[in-house]
Amino acid sequence: MLRAARASTLLRRARPVLAQRRTLAGYVDNVTELIGSTPMVRLHKVVDGVDPSTKVLVKLEMQNPGGSVKDRIALSMIEEAEKRGEISPGKTTIVEATSGNTGIGLAMVAAAKGYKCIIVMPQVPSMYERYILVRKFGCEVHLTSVLQDDFPKTIANLIGYSTDLVKNNKDYWTPSQFDSEDNPLAHTTGTGPEIWEQAGGEVDAFIAGAGTGGTINGAGQFLKDKNPKCHVVLVEPSEARVLVGQAGGMHGVVGIGANLQLPLIEKLAPGQEWAEGPRGCIDEFLHASTPESVMWANRVAAEEGLLVGPSSGAAIKVAVDVAKRPEMKGKTIVALQASSAIRYVSHPMWEAQKLEGAAALPVPPDLDTEFPICRWRSEDWVPPPKE
Repeated sequence: MLRAARASTLLRRARPVLAQRRTLAGYVDNVTELIGSTPMVRLHKVVDGVDPSTKVLVKLEMQNPGGSVKDRIALSMIEEAEKRGEISPGKTTIVEATSGNTGIGLAMVAAAKGYKCIIVMPQVPSMYERYILVRKFGCEVHLTSVLQDDFPKTIANLIGYSTDLVKNNKDYWTPSQFDSEDNPLAHTTGTGPEIWEQAGGEVDAFIAGAGTGGTINGAGQFLKDKNPKCHVVLVEPSEARVLVGQAGGMHGVVGIGANLQLPLIEKLAPGQEWAEGPRGCIDEFLHASTPESVMWANRVAAEEGLLVGPSSGAAIKVAVDVAKRPEMKGKTIVALQASSAIRYVSHPMWEAQKLEGAAALPVPPDLDTEFPICRWRSEDWVPPPKE
């Protein structure tokens, strides 16, 4: 009897593993079929001050094949346009203005489906990884000017150049990520339902950054329909809170804070003033500064083993703040993690590691001497004083 009971217990423990193994059998016909169905993980170490009964979950969108949440909208916008007969492989050239992740997603989907693609980006150093990734997928990249003292004008020029490119070439087409209804559609039909299922139908708060506004528009509305009491929060950079009527500005929270009053957020409550307070499915607009976003991204990597980018650092910081509220005791909070930190190696968030790496790995290396065997110990590294 004891042996049978023990066997039964072991079988129950093994079932999730066996089920997981079964899902790995077989293959897909196209990389686009791997978009979505991303995992979710609970945070444990960075949630100090949060009641133990409260769960903070992170939706890991970096697990999409192109490395970010934007893979979802890239596929949705292209496939919905194909259904309408607007575009076709071998004929249409896809053109989009983007700060990067949407461009990578579009480049990947375009490569898989056989489209030519041109991605338009601002010419700033933080675009380095995006530039080389888009080029690796075989797409063209056009870089536009950046005005240090006029970020809104910089964005206007970026979008204007892309718009003119499409107008002047009859076989060019733009998905227009900031306006397209096919953007939030990806999250209404994919991201939102996945979050609801993974959380066991218990989502009390949902937090996401404001890139195009598509994630919060789509997933936020879905979750609100499922649970009208779900507290939906949109996150902006502290330096650029244009969605609550404040002035735009330069910041380092790459991926959110485009300094635009986002059309997909406007559509949630047409004509409503851009100000603090609820808007459509959004209950609250919160924010995190560039230093806070970087600090949280670095902390999540060191303490939770999750490589997250600056915008994810912002979303997680806000999610933990929300989780600390008394009314959230025993509740489930979900934060969307948009992309991996490995995509931001040129960002200042990696400054300390790059400085140490350069010292640890001299060019050229010493290939002539054998001793000492150990040439470097990272624990002995003392960074030079800042000038």
